[in-house]
Amino acid sequence: MMAAPLLQADGLVRHYRLRHGTFGHSAMVRAVDGLSLLLERGETLGLVGESGCGKSTTGRLLIGLERPDAGTINFAGETMPPEGHARWRRLRTRIQMVFQDPLGALNRRLTVGTQIAEPLDIHRLGCKSERAERVNVLLADVGLRPDHAARYPHELSGGQRQRAVLARALATDPDLIVCDEPVSALNVSIQAQVINLLADLKDRRRMAMIFISHDLRVVRQISDRIAVMYLGRIVEEGLSDLVLRDPLHPYSRALVSAVPVPGHRRERTILRGDPPNPAARPSGCAFHPRCPAALPLCAQIVPELRLSRNGTAGRLPHR
Repeated sequence: MMAAPLLQADGLVRHYRLRHGTFGHSAMVRAVDGLSLLLERGETLGLVGESGCGKSTTGRLLIGLERPDAGTINFAGETMPPEGHARWRRLRTRIQMVFQDPLGALNRRLTVGTQIAEPLDIHRLGCKSERAERVNVLLADVGLRPDHAARYPHELSGGQRQRAVLARALATDPDLIVCDEPVSALNVSIQAQVINLLADLKDRRRMAMIFISHDLRVVRQISDRIAVMYLGRIVEEGLSDLVLRDPLHPYSRALVSAVPVPGHRRERTILRGDPPNPAARPSGCAFHPRCPAALPLCAQIVPELRLSRNGTAGRLPHR
């Protein structure tokens, strides 16, 4: 009997109503529009796409920080309970999130050690001495020294702050970590260190990860599978090597063509225009106004996500 996936989302929808001015008209923004995905235990899924495609909203939905307007989320075979519910609080020990801005994610008035111990205090894990020892172990796991526990966030470098945030996320020994652009605020050399650290921790702890980023160059270093998002929907999904070597959706091809390959000249695929306004989503396939392979039918029908010839799933253009 096959084990259930660690995380399964089906038909997730999240809309926001925006009002223009005090007496202006309101518009509905479809941030996530019918998204479905699976994540196995110990697997890393890279979620990529341009800014505004709904990646971060998806991450918040998956860990229960926001409730979907429609759709279901199951974690380890159980339906995700509402935020604030007692069962949700217990579940949060198994699901954690690492945010983009480490300084914004930390309380500037508390020491790093106090903040790493905070999840242990909230969930009452261990006695005081055990929590202190746990903090020292977590600091070592992420490459920080014991004396960093007594420092405040402003006394650390950007890379050290992100390591502290990661240590706090690991405090409850979670099964899943959702990383929302965790290295975009760091310089290239520090990015590489944090990515290597994440990969090492994932292998040692056998935890699953959803790695959200707009940068395929970073995503390909750590992801087992890649899901490409465009305007709230997944347009292609598959094993990382397959998606990067032979992308099928025109949007995926454009993203992959922008990734530099040392020693090779790659022809860039330049998309027409800018991403549409999410509040005025194009009919049919949302990508058709920018797609070089668009047909008249594309403006009328949303392509289904289906298995392709190389084992990836994609919303392929109509033929």
